[in-house]
Amino acid sequence: MAVRAVRGAVQLDQDEAGHMDEQVGALLTAIMERNELTADDLISIWFTATPDLHSDFPAAAARKLGIVDVPLICAQELDIEGAMPRVVRVLAHIESDRPRADIAHVYLGAAAALRKDIAQ
Repeated sequence: MAVRAVRGAVQLDQDEAGHMDEQVGALLTAIMERNELTADDLISIWFTATPDLHSDFPAAAARKLGIVDVPLICAQELDIEGAMPRVVRVLAHIESDRPRADIAHVYLGAAAALRKDIAQ
């Protein structure tokens, strides 16, 4: 089984903890479903959030989904002028038999504009 990386992002409508839980939960669920993953396939997940998000840790949404024994970490994105606001990004390391070209990277809503080259 190979180690693969899956990317994803979602733009939040507002900086509110409940909304972050819903949107990050939807992103993680989509990543898991589109790549036919279970929690046992996860090695680790990195979350980043733009500097305008500070209501909660994005990793809290993963814990609420039952991803409890996977290492998670949160970091802040660079504060780049003109960057899309209120974005949570995900980089998940997984075990998968899928070829790298078959990994489904998930960019929900307006965040699809961030990586048109790999958004599915």
